Amino acid sequence: MKLAVLFHRLGPYHHARLQAAGRLGDVVAVEFCSVDKTYAWGKVEGAEGFRRVTLFENSDIDDQPAGAVVRRMRGALDEIRPEVVAIPGWSNRGALAALERSVNINIPAILMSDTWDLRSRPIWLKTNIKGRLVRLFPSALVAGRRQVECLLALGMPRERIFVGYDVVDNLHFWRIAEAARQEQRVVRSRLGLPERFFLSVSRFVPEKNLGRLIKAFAKYRNCTGGGSWKMVLLGDGPLRRRLLDLRNALRLEDDLMLPGFQQYDDLPIYYGLAGAFILASTWEPWGLVVNEAMAAGLPVLVSNRCGCAPDLVEEGRNGYTFDPYDVENLARLMLRMSDGSLDLEAMGQASHEIIARWTPETFAENLWKAAETAMAAPRPQLGLLDKMLLSALIHR
Repeated sequence: MKLAVLFHRLGPYHHARLQAAGRLGDVVAVEFCSVDKTYAWGKVEGAEGFRRVTLFENSDIDDQPAGAVVRRMRGALDEIRPEVVAIPGWSNRGALAALERSVNINIPAILMSDTWDLRSRPIWLKTNIKGRLVRLFPSALVAGRRQVECLLALGMPRERIFVGYDVVDNLHFWRIAEAARQEQRVVRSRLGLPERFFLSVSRFVPEKNLGRLIKAFAKYRNCTGGGSWKMVLLGDGPLRRRLLDLRNALRLEDDLMLPGFQQYDDLPIYYGLAGAFILASTWEPWGLVVNEAMAAGLPVLVSNRCGCAPDLVEEGRNGYTFDPYDVENLARLMLRMSDGSLDLEAMGQASHEIIARWTPETFAENLWKAAETAMAAPRPQLGLLDKMLLSALIHR
């Protein structure tokens, strides 16, 4: 069986998943574009274990007219001639063009998704538009239990839904983190890192809730005085200037570091030297940085609005969840994590054990199960309303 697996852009995470999938069968990776405006990853070269096709070189697919996207997608799928297509989501133009083409030429499609919260959508949108789109996918590979519940609500049978979409190369993060710990005096000195610190990694955008995180950290520092941990925020984005201003207003210049965006091979060093990890997002489909932190052996504090929270955080064992709008409670959790009352080494080991169930091999095995299920399922047919809906969404 030949399987085409589509992604917006191939980053390090996708590369690890595709390599694992390629060890189990014939995989062709289709990336919509080789650059994008969201992530500053270095370009991932090579395609060991799978073939790679790029629709748009050196430009973002989001900058392309709808007609060009449809033509490139049609040409790629017609040339590859896959027996099953795995499509990332149902909302972007590339995914919709792939869905339209696959159904038109009778190729079953797997929905790959980490969407989970439908409550903020109008009920007619949930039941009519999303439900109609989901009906065109014979099977799905989703991130975790919240995403399973989402697809069940949209009408997909449970036996056609598989789990393990959002995974990282755990071994990559563990090896580099451990190496940093072995040479921590030298590495801390080189990077200017404090002895004990909380780490957070994210884009500097509103939904990451970094303003409240910094305010919670300030409250924590006020409670503990000079013996408390410091904080390191990795990442970059449009809110950087505002966050620096907030740091200065709260007099945290000596306690809060913002070293900027870190590439894939440097990121595990920071995980390895941190005391605990925090993700405070008000909305997160999953939260792959939590996978990374746990793979590196860190205890975690994770917002309950992160899709990964029910699957990856075992309360009191490897960390805690919290309401991202409750600054006081987050400050209390920071205090608890750093006051010596918890066995952080045991919690980090628990993180390492939990995340061992979420690997590129998990992705690969369940992707192929989803492909077999899609092949065996009845083929969906495009009705007139489906055709009109897809065309409208692609050209909007």
